[in-house]
Parts: sequence; C-alpha cells; structure tokens
Amino acid sequence: MMQHLFLTSRRQRGRLLYTCLAAGATFAFGGCSGKPQGPQGPPPAMAVKIDAITQQPITDSSEYVSTLKSRDSATISPQVEGSITEIFVHSGEHVNAGAPLVQIDPIKQEATVRNQEASVATQEANLKWAQQQWDRSEKLAAAGVISREQLDQARANLDAAKSQLTALQASVKEQQTQLHYYRVVAPMAGIVGDIPVHVGDRVTTTTLLTTVDKPGSLEAYVQVPVERAANLKMGKEVQILDDQGKEIAQGKLTFISPQVDNQTQTILAKATVPNDNGLLRTSEVVHARVIWGTHPGIEIPVLAVSRIGGQFFVYVADESGGKSVAHQKQIQVGPMDGNNYVVTSGLNAGDKLIVSDTQMLAEGMPVKAQPQGS
Repeated sequence: MMQHLFLTSRRQRGRLLYTCLAAGATFAFGGCSGKPQGPQGPPPAMAVKIDAITQQPITDSSEYVSTLKSRDSATISPQVEGSITEIFVHSGEHVNAGAPLVQIDPIKQEATVRNQEASVATQEANLKWAQQQWDRSEKLAAAGVISREQLDQARANLDAAKSQLTALQASVKEQQTQLHYYRVVAPMAGIVGDIPVHVGDRVTTTTLLTTVDKPGSLEAYVQVPVERAANLKMGKEVQILDDQGKEIAQGKLTFISPQVDNQTQTILAKATVPNDNGLLRTSEVVHARVIWGTHPGIEIPVLAVSRIGGQFFVYVADESGGKSVAHQKQIQVGPMDGNNYVVTSGLNAGDKLIVSDTQMLAEGMPVKAQPQGS
C-alpha cells in the first residue's frame, strides 16, 4: 500500500510539474494579450540524456573473504632448551639466510664442550704414551727380551687408546654442533614474522620463536560455498581487492580441495598470487573476487535507477502519437559492477534509457534527446 502511495505521490508531483510547465507556457505567450485565448498546445519536450541499451559481456563473479599465506614459510623453533639472552631481529625485518635471530644461554653447553676438549687432550697424551710403549715393546720382542703375549698386549693398548681418542673427538664435534644450536639462525632469506618470546623466557624444542616468510608469491585461501562446486575449475582467475574494491593483485586457482567442510559447507580453494610490489602480507585478510566467466547482458548507470519501496525503476523514451515520451519500467538488478547495475530483467537491447534528470520526470511527459556534448 505504501509503495502504491509513494508511486502515486511521485506521479502526482510529475503531473504537477507537467501542469506548471503548461501553465507557464500559457502565461508567457498569451497572458499579456488582450485577445481571447484559444486552445494551447502541449508544453515543450524536456531535454534529457538518452542512451540506447546494448548487450555487452558481463563478468560473472563472486567475492569472498580470504586469508593470504606464504608459499615459502619457515616456522622457527629451537633445537635446544634454555633461557633467551638476546633477540637480534624485529618483526617485519628482512634477513638473509644464516642471520642470527635468537640467542639461548650457552654457558652450560660451553662448559660441556670445554670438558670434552680436555678429555681429548688427555687421551691424546695417553695415545702418545701407548705408541711409545708399542715402539719399545716391538724392539724388545725382536731382541727376545719380552714374550709374544707382552707384545700383543702393547698392541692392544695402542689400539684401545686410538679408539678412545676417536670416540672423544666425535663427542667433542657433537657437543660443538649442539653449541651452535644455542644461536638460532634464519634458514632462508625472508621477512621475520611475529616474535612472541622475550629475553629471559625459558624455551623448549616446542616453543615457537618466530617465522620467516620468503617474499614473492602468496597463496589466497578461499572458502567457496558448495553451491559453486560445479563452477570451481583450476586456472580460474582470482582478483585480490583492497578496502575500496580496487584490484591490487591477480592470480589463478591452483588447488581445489576434494572434500567439503561439513561445518561450513564450503570447499577450500587456493590461488597463487604474485606479490612483486610487496603490497600484500602473510596472514593478511583480504577480499578475493573469483571470476567464473562472462555472459552477454545489460549494464546501466546507477544514476539512471530509482529505488522505490525496495523496487527498482527506470525511465525509457517511448514513441507515442508521433512524439517521444517518458515511460517508467520496473527492473530487476543483480550485483553492482563499479558504478553500474547489472540488469537481470525488465530491459532489452534497443531500449532508449533516460540517464539524466530522472527525478523531474513523470509518466507520459514529452522528452527529447539532449544535443551531444551538452
């Protein structure tokens, strides 16, 4: 009922304007004349901008909230336990491969290495003595001073000393390697992520220290409703949009999950997105527009559309009695495409759409096309 009253009120205003125009014309051309006024002609046609509607390729797309993730990301955890004594980097900093990230207190491990090195030095002395005993026993055995059993024992002592030295040297090498783990370094060049730990914190091998993400390509994780499953194809274009809806990056679908999430009834799709300009960040939440394809359709300017009671209306120029008049038509619209509406029904190619001064129009009002450039 309200919609009808609104439309009626609008039409009445248009008719009132139409009547005023007619009255103004009568006054201007006949009001000052002393002669009796005869029948007056219709008011002059209102000049409006008219566009002929044509079909054009319409992009079929959907927008979803997406999370960006690095294709090359390393999660950094220590290989040893201890307390953090120094953090060398800040979040967001670019580091090279091998750059120090975090220092864990190495005092105990350094002491262990020194003890092992001392044991090696002692064993080297033992080996030297065993070698001397072997050399002496070999000469004595040749002279018949000692028995074969004594010579064999000297040889066994020498071999044991060599074996013990080899084992101790291996242990030292292992402890030195372990010591290197107390300084955590970047496994590759990249951008340092969040650092949730602080100097003084005790960490274990399960503690997350930070992440290092290699700059370059990212992956956009898009949850697509199962209703679109038939449209999901590898290679479909995906546009990454900023807060204003402007495209800032473009990629293609490179992964489509074979499973449906039971809770959300969505399908995970991933698009590889180049990030050469560095505008995007790992873990950033963005809008992703999936381009399904194109189809012929009609787009019209938003300014040509009036919304009344939740319905959409436009004016077209129709021929009536040899003249062009405004005729209001109800239309159905789909999603907006920039500053245009996609029309799903109500208009056809060839219709003459009035795209200016629509608030001044009323049903049946004479109109004419504005001259080009006016």
